[in-house]
Amino acid sequence: MSQVRSEAIEALPDLVPGFGLERADIAFAVNGAAVSVNVPPLRRLSQVLRDELQLTGTKVGCDAGDCGACTVLVDGDAVCACLMPAASAAGTSVTTVEGLANGRLSALQASFLAHGAAQCGICTPALLVAGTALLETKPNPTEVEVQDALGGILCRCTGYRKIIAAVMDAGRFAGETSMDRAASHPPAGTFSPYSDGEKGQVPALATPSPRSSRGEGKGEGQRQPHSLDLGLDRKMPSSGNAVGASPVRLDGIPKVTGSEKFGGDSFPTDALAVLVVRSPHYHAGFAFGDLDGWVKKHPGIVGVFTAADIPGKNCFGVIGPFADQPALAEGFARLRGEAVALVAGEREAMLDLDLSDFPVRWTELPHFLQPGDAQAEGAALIHANRPDNLLTKGFVERGDPEAALAGAAFTATGAIDTSYVEHAYIEPEAGHAYMDGDTVVVVACTQAPYMDRDDTAKVLGLAVDKVRIVPTATGGGFGSKLDVSLQPLIGLVALKTGRPAALAYTRNESMMSTTKRHPSEMKATIGVDAEGRVTGMVFTGDFNTGAYASWGPTVANRVPVHASGPYATPNYRAEGRAIHTNGPISGAFRGFGVPQATIMQETLYDELAGKLNMDRLDFRLKNCLRNGSETVTGQRLESGVGIFECLDALRPHWARATADADTFNSSNTSKKRGVGIASCWYGCGNTSLPNPSTIRVGIAPAGEVILHQGAVDIGQGSNTVITQICADALGLPLERFRLKSADTAISPDAGKTSASRQTFVTGKAAEKAGRALREKILRFANVSENAALQLDGAALVIREGEATRRIDLATLDVDADGFVFRAEETYDPPTLPLDAKGQGKPYALYGYGAQIAELEVDLRLGTVKLLKITAAHDVGKAINPLLVEGQIEGGIAQGIGMALMEEYIPGRTENLHDYLIPTIGDVPPIEHILIEVPDPEGPFGAKGLGEHVLIPTAPAILNAIRHATGVLITKVPATPTRIRAGIREKDGIREKEARA
Repeated sequence: MSQVRSEAIEALPDLVPGFGLERADIAFAVNGAAVSVNVPPLRRLSQVLRDELQLTGTKVGCDAGDCGACTVLVDGDAVCACLMPAASAAGTSVTTVEGLANGRLSALQASFLAHGAAQCGICTPALLVAGTALLETKPNPTEVEVQDALGGILCRCTGYRKIIAAVMDAGRFAGETSMDRAASHPPAGTFSPYSDGEKGQVPALATPSPRSSRGEGKGEGQRQPHSLDLGLDRKMPSSGNAVGASPVRLDGIPKVTGSEKFGGDSFPTDALAVLVVRSPHYHAGFAFGDLDGWVKKHPGIVGVFTAADIPGKNCFGVIGPFADQPALAEGFARLRGEAVALVAGEREAMLDLDLSDFPVRWTELPHFLQPGDAQAEGAALIHANRPDNLLTKGFVERGDPEAALAGAAFTATGAIDTSYVEHAYIEPEAGHAYMDGDTVVVVACTQAPYMDRDDTAKVLGLAVDKVRIVPTATGGGFGSKLDVSLQPLIGLVALKTGRPAALAYTRNESMMSTTKRHPSEMKATIGVDAEGRVTGMVFTGDFNTGAYASWGPTVANRVPVHASGPYATPNYRAEGRAIHTNGPISGAFRGFGVPQATIMQETLYDELAGKLNMDRLDFRLKNCLRNGSETVTGQRLESGVGIFECLDALRPHWARATADADTFNSSNTSKKRGVGIASCWYGCGNTSLPNPSTIRVGIAPAGEVILHQGAVDIGQGSNTVITQICADALGLPLERFRLKSADTAISPDAGKTSASRQTFVTGKAAEKAGRALREKILRFANVSENAALQLDGAALVIREGEATRRIDLATLDVDADGFVFRAEETYDPPTLPLDAKGQGKPYALYGYGAQIAELEVDLRLGTVKLLKITAAHDVGKAINPLLVEGQIEGGIAQGIGMALMEEYIPGRTENLHDYLIPTIGDVPPIEHILIEVPDPEGPFGAKGLGEHVLIPTAPAILNAIRHATGVLITKVPATPTRIRAGIREKDGIREKEARA
C-alpha cells in the first residue's frame, strides 16, 4: 500500500514561507463530488474528511501512519490520510468507504459480510478501501497479493484470515447486493439506542441535545438503519432455526458502509474540545501556578479543571472495595501518564495548543517499576494502606502437594516471566458528554456502561439516575475499556460549563495511561507417578498490577483456580499475588492472568512428557478432566467437560504435523521445524461473585419484536448471538427482531462485556426472556406449548394442529414501553464462594480448548515462521459457527503477539510503530475444529469462548520452539534475540560437555 510519509508534512513549511499558517481554499473531488474546503493547508486530510466533510468512515487510530485506519484512495492509490496534508489533495480524486456503495453494496463489502471479515469494524473501512484498489488491478488476487496490498493496515480483532478470504472471494458477489429495496420496517440488525419509552418509538436524544455535524442531527452515537437485500448465500434463518446458523451479523451493514458511529464520530458542532495534562514522571509531586492567568493568555480556552473542581468523591475503580484511582490526581502522581488537569476550549483553538507552558511544577520522586523492588525491605508504600505494596493475593490448596511431589516418580520445575502486553485496539478512547436538563449524558466507547455510570456519578457527586451512559460502537476493547477512562473527565467539563465536551485520546496517551496485561514472574513444580499421572503441583505467581488496583484482585484470584490447567491434580497449592509498582496500571486483558499461568503449566507438561518418554498429546489425554472429575477447588464437574474431545480431535493433526517436522528436520540443518501443543480451560463469568444479566423483549403493535439488548458488542458478535438465542426461544424469525442496544436510561443491565460471559450469562437471560414471552402469548391464546407462532405484518398468527388464531396486535393495549406482550428475565450463574483454602464452586461452567502450533525456526537468526495452527475448542453449542471461527482466529492472533513480539516497555513503546502487533502476514492458516459438548447450564448448551481461544496459543508456540531448537524461552515474548541467545547458550553447554 503506497503511503505519503510524515516527512512530507514536516518539509512543507520550509518549502513555502508562511505555508500552513493561514487558511486557504482547497478544491478536490470526494466520492465523485466536487468539494472545496477552507482550511490551513497543512491540516491532515483525515481531519478534513472527518471534521469538515463529516465523512467519519475514515478512522483515525494513530495520526502517524502506523495503523492504516485512515486509508483512503487518492487518484486510485491507497494513502494514509493522516499523513497527507490537505494541500496535497488539491485537484485529486479521493474515495472513502462511503463512496464504495452507491445504492448497492460493492462486491467486496458483501464479501466482508458473508465471510464475517468485520468484527468491531474500526479497521474495516480502511481494509475495504485498500482491497478495492487491489481488485481494480487484480480481480482474482492471490493470498500473497492480498497480504501485500493490505499489509499497512492493522486489525486487532479478526486475525486477518477472514479478511484475506473475503478479498479473494469478492468476485462471487458482484451484482448481488442491491440496496434499493424500500423498508416498511427496519431490518434485523437495526440498532436504536435511544428511546423516550413511549409506544416503542425511538427518537433521537431527548431535547435539548446538541446537534451533530457528523450525524446530521440524528442522535449522537446512533447507528443508522440500512435497508437492503444482501443477496448472500446465508439468508436469515426461519423461526426455530436461528441457533446453529450463521446469518450475516446483525450489525454488519454499518460496519462495511462506514456509517457505524464510534466514540469519536459524532462530536456535536458546539462541543468544547478537551485536552488532558498528564504526568511526565512515574512518581512525582506537583503544584499548579497561575491557571487563570494562563487561560487569559490563550484565546479560545474556556477553562482549566483540576481535582479541586471535582464535586464528588475523587476516586473510582472497577472493584468497589479496592477502588483507589483519582479521576484527576491530587498533589502527586503515582504513574507516568496520570491525569492531573483538563483544559477545555473551542475546537479550533485547541487543535494546535501547545501545553509545554502549562503552569505546573513537578518534583520527581523515587519510583519502583518491578515488584521485587516495590517489596524490598524499607521500600516506600505506593498506597499507605497496603503494606509491602501488596494489593491482594489469591490462594487455592487441596491435598498435600509437598508429599505428592516428594513421592513422585518424576518432577519438573521451572520459572517463566512474561511482559506487559498492550491491548492495542485500533480505536483510542473517545467520546463526548453534554447536559440533558440536570442529567449528564456521556456518549463514548465502553465495555461496561453501568459500571461507567456508577463511577462517573460518584466522581461528579450525582445520583446514578442523573448520569446516562450511551455506548457508541466500540472499536476493540479486550478488557481495557472495562475501566473508566475519559467518562468522568468529559462529564466534569460538561457539568461545570453547561456545554458539550468532547475528547479523543491520542495513540500516545491511550497507550501511556490505560491498562495492560499483567507482567508476571512465575514458578512451579509438577510431579507425576511412574504411569504418567499428575500427582501434585505447586505454583506461585507475582503479578505487577501497577499504580492502581483495576482488575488486579481478579487476576490474583482467578490464576490459582486455573493454574493447574484442565487436568486432574489431586494435590495442589497455588498462590497469585498482585503487587503495586509505579508502572502502568495492569487490568483485564482476555484471560485475566490465565494465559500467563498456562504458559508455566503447559511448558512443564512438555518437560514431564519427555522425562516419561511419553507422547506429549498422550500425556495430556491421560491427565485431562472428564465428567465426574473434581477440580483443584473441589468442584465436581458433573457434565459438559469437553477437553478430552478437544485433545482427541487433534490426534490425526498431531500425527501428521510431527511426521512432517521429522521429515523436514532430517534434511535441514540451518532451519528446524517444531510442533507444540497446549490446552486451556476457563471459567465463564465472575469468580464466586454475583454475575447477573437482564434482558427485556416485547412485541410492538406494528408486529416487531423489540429486544432490549444491553450487552455491549465490541466485535465478538453478542448482538447477533443473543438475538439468535432469543429468537429460537420465542419461536419467531430473526428478521422480525429490532434491537435497542445498551443505554443506561432504557436498557436493563446486561452486565459488563468480559470474562466470556455474554453468550453464556446474557444469552441465558435472553433464552429465559424468549421462553417467558412465548409462554405469555400461548396463555393469552389458550393453546399448548406445541403451538407455532408467526408474525404476519401487524398480526400475530398462532397455529396448533388444524386450528389457527389471528390476533390483531393494534387492537391490544400497550404498556409504558409500547409493548402488547413483554417479558423481562434475569439470569445469575449459580456459584459458591471460595473458603480460606480456595475450595468451592467459583464458576457455573467452563469452556475448554486445545491447539497445535507448527512453525519453523531459523537457527542462525532466531526468527520464527508460523506454518499452521490447528484449534479445537469446545463451545458447548455453536450458536453462530461463523462468529465462533472469527473469535478463534482473533484470539489466536493475539496469542501469537503475546508469544513472539508484544512487549510494552513504559516510556519506549507508546505507539504502534515501536510496539509490534501481528500484521496480516504474521498469522498463518488456522484450522478450526468446533467441539460441542453441551453444558446444561448454558443457553442451548452454549459456553463462552472469547477468552479461551487466546490461552493455549502462546504455550503451544513456546513448546513448538523448544521442539525445534531444544530451547525453552523463559522470558516472553520469544523474540529472535532471546531465541538466538538460548540456542547459543545450549550449544555452549554442549561444547563444554563434549570437551569434558
